[in-house]
Amino acid sequence: MFLDYVKIYIRSGDGGNGCISFRREKYVPKGGPNGGDGGKGGDIIFKANSQLTTLIDFRYRAHYKAGRGQHGMGGDKTGKNAEDIIIKVPCGSVVKDFESEGVIAELLTDGEEKVILKGGKGGKGNTHFKSSTNQAPRTAEKGKPGEEKNIVIELKLIADVGLVGFPNAGKSTLISKISSAKPKIADYPFTTLVPNLGIVKYRDYDSFVVADIPGIIEGASSGKGLGIQFLRHIERTRLLLFLIDTTKFSGLEKTFLKEFKTLLKELENYEADLLDKPRILCFTKIDAITDKLKAKLGKVKTDIDKILISSVTGENLSELKDLIWKKLHK
Repeated sequence: MFLDYVKIYIRSGDGGNGCISFRREKYVPKGGPNGGDGGKGGDIIFKANSQLTTLIDFRYRAHYKAGRGQHGMGGDKTGKNAEDIIIKVPCGSVVKDFESEGVIAELLTDGEEKVILKGGKGGKGNTHFKSSTNQAPRTAEKGKPGEEKNIVIELKLIADVGLVGFPNAGKSTLISKISSAKPKIADYPFTTLVPNLGIVKYRDYDSFVVADIPGIIEGASSGKGLGIQFLRHIERTRLLLFLIDTTKFSGLEKTFLKEFKTLLKELENYEADLLDKPRILCFTKIDAITDKLKAKLGKVKTDIDKILISSVTGENLSELKDLIWKKLHK
């Protein structure tokens, strides 16, 4: 099951208390202080793991609390530090404060770590409080308390190309033809309910990653349809590929571009910076339209690269991959 948004509670460990102790040896009846320091509480650390693709594990565990540092001991023995808790998340995860919604960390590459909450420091033992006027201090520090926080984890997929289009525009069929991804495909809206990633092999040794995003509808940026829950996955793509279903229109130039402009408007309403990304306009399902309509599509004037494809017959799919590769490396 795919899950890309969770709220959890985390708490770092308290520091151990310092110890009040004195040397008690034979022939040394009044030895000096030898109370050890308390150990440090455990940190809460987030670590990116490329083997993970969903936040589903957090559905079954939503509270994480690190252990307390060991208290100091006599003989100047420092208590052990508590073990840190390492929470593994998929690459592309964003950690936010639940109350302020501020970003605490972004973990993008495999193995990347971030200390989210530091454990409390251990208290000092009475050894530290010895002075010329106080040879036998009976004072020690308590350990510092840990920190606690409610946080939100958002997963934003990392891909080179994001497929953008209305439901049934042919996104799932396209990604199934050009990559090894096998999304659910059917002739009704919202077949794709979760994002899919596909690795597209290009020529002999190169490749790029394509993300199939669930269909956008007018008003998606304000919560209609599947709402904005999947628009976040477009943010980390380098190139946007807009898919327009050619079987829906009569052939008038403005009707083809109206849907494209609607998609652009939804992206702008969600995050204006998305419009700064390079993009390609792709007319799909040309195997199901007349040659006359296909010729009209070829004459549609746009200020960006456009291409006509059929995922069913494979027409122009190689040319599409060439165009994507060229745009990614421009």
